[in-house]
Amino acid sequence: MDFGEIRERMADYLQGQGIDAQCAYPELERVRRGGAVAAVSLRACQGGPGGFQDYLGERYDQESGQWQELYGKKIVLTFGLDLYAPQGCGAAGIQAAFDRMAEALRREGPPGLSLRELSCGETEFDQGAGLYHRTVEAVCQGYLYAVASEGGTFLDFIVRGERRI
Repeated sequence: MDFGEIRERMADYLQGQGIDAQCAYPELERVRRGGAVAAVSLRACQGGPGGFQDYLGERYDQESGQWQELYGKKIVLTFGLDLYAPQGCGAAGIQAAFDRMAEALRREGPPGLSLRELSCGETEFDQGAGLYHRTVEAVCQGYLYAVASEGGTFLDFIVRGERRI
């Protein structure tokens, strides 16, 4: 899994929660929207040890009928979830979108990640772009881990989270 996929996973999660979101810097041409949209970017990634020599334990794979070893690191990802809205939508549209986003991230969050912090700036109007804008950051925690078969061959890298209530 690469960082582009992690960004896409966050954008897909927000879309599934009824929040218009797309990855920042898309390869496609930007489309003007009638309401607020979140531009999803990855601003920072920090990793640390998840266990002794990065060993996290074992799990039993039902499909193969074999035990698999898990190796990985704890990661903290800082997402940019900046909100943009046209003049017709206004600052109230930005606030409504932020409220929906905060509730969605607080309630569940994207698969494999748990929310640690959510912060935002003030809503401002960008004269040049003709859009309202609010900077938003979400700090999420998860684990980046690899699965190894019994022979020690790594099978895949996956991001997983831990849910704390």
